[in-house]
Amino acid sequence: MRTSSLAADYDRWPHPSYEVRVRGTTYLWGSAGITQNIIFNKPILLHIRNDLFGEVVSLGTQVANGTQTIIGTLQPGECLSIPLQEISGVFATCDFESNVCCLIKE
Repeated sequence: MRTSSLAADYDRWPHPSYEVRVRGTTYLWGSAGITQNIIFNKPILLHIRNDLFGEVVSLGTQVANGTQTIIGTLQPGECLSIPLQEISGVFATCDFESNVCCLIKE
């Protein structure tokens, strides 16, 4: 069994973080069941990092009415920051399996 290369990395991040195993479609933040777009007084970001030894993941956002917008893909080891404003979820899709580390920061 391989230990995730992200475990050591996100333990050093100064803000709370979490790791999500992505197989098929998984929400990194929010949910398909959220019925209102979330609005924050102060903008916050979701920082996403795909595992260095993982597979390609596709990323997208969803609004409360169910409309999804595909952002693009992250190759293994790549990172992206997404503003969490006026959406109901951020999802990732992977044909095989990858671990994605997430950090939410103001």
